Amino acid sequence: MTQQAQTIQGSIVAIVTPMFEDGSVDWKGLEKLVEWHIEQGTNSIVAVGTTGEASTLSMAEHTEVIKEIIRVANKRIPIIAGTGANSTHEAIELTKEAKQLGADAALLVTPYYNKPTQEGLFQHYKAIAEAVDLPIILYNVPGRTGVDLHNDTAIRLADIPQIVGIKDATGDVPRGKELIDGLKGKNMVVYSGDDATASELIQLGAHGNISVTANIAPKIMSELCAAAIAGDAATAKSKDDQVAKLNNILFCESNPIPVKWALHEMELIGTGIRLPLTPLAEQYRAPLREELKAVGLI
Repeated sequence: MTQQAQTIQGSIVAIVTPMFEDGSVDWKGLEKLVEWHIEQGTNSIVAVGTTGEASTLSMAEHTEVIKEIIRVANKRIPIIAGTGANSTHEAIELTKEAKQLGADAALLVTPYYNKPTQEGLFQHYKAIAEAVDLPIILYNVPGRTGVDLHNDTAIRLADIPQIVGIKDATGDVPRGKELIDGLKGKNMVVYSGDDATASELIQLGAHGNISVTANIAPKIMSELCAAAIAGDAATAKSKDDQVAKLNNILFCESNPIPVKWALHEMELIGTGIRLPLTPLAEQYRAPLREELKAVGLI
């Protein structure tokens, strides 16, 4: 395991992939965002996750974006490559590529749409871990994938040395606590994948938050995670209150539609997004702008 991989904790941004109007990747814009995150205190970056529009990037673009983020970060913070796929073979290929590019870890969403059984999920992750010598973080987001990685399956996977973490995006805190408790003494940690409940889960023992909101409020989210990790409940709550409405409005349409529009409002990126995703609907733009102003982001 790389030195960096051991220090993946705190505020981890699932970074957007900036694009031009025609949908091509804005490489300069991406470089600018990575620099801004490091300067604002973001602790780690997930390259090409759901928020990075992994599903509409070609394989070549996918690896190019990971490569560029690693280049710009230049080992200042750990970079986690999103390499999940609903084909085990493809997930292995992407994860091998991420290792060659110098990623510190890989984040692999459960196979979506084809709905594997719990045994299928176990075998999928086991095959990837055995094929690639890179720390692996599991990613469970049943609301998007149509498949739920049960806690007992995750705990079983924790016995595989390469599998070092899980992003729990269920938003179900009691379930998250059960998972944290079930992993005690094992080499696998839990990360929240739900901004609204992240502070609570971290205070129960999660190691950080893989965040959408950190795309636009990196400093606040970094401070929130640091306070929650330190057990400073009062500071964590005040930071949480600051972004509570923002967490909510960022899901007024499917992620990353609202967060990309918010970054556009902040003049950090253009309006490019790839079909079938579309720019934020007119009726949500003013409320989002008002909330960005209320938090002091514009």
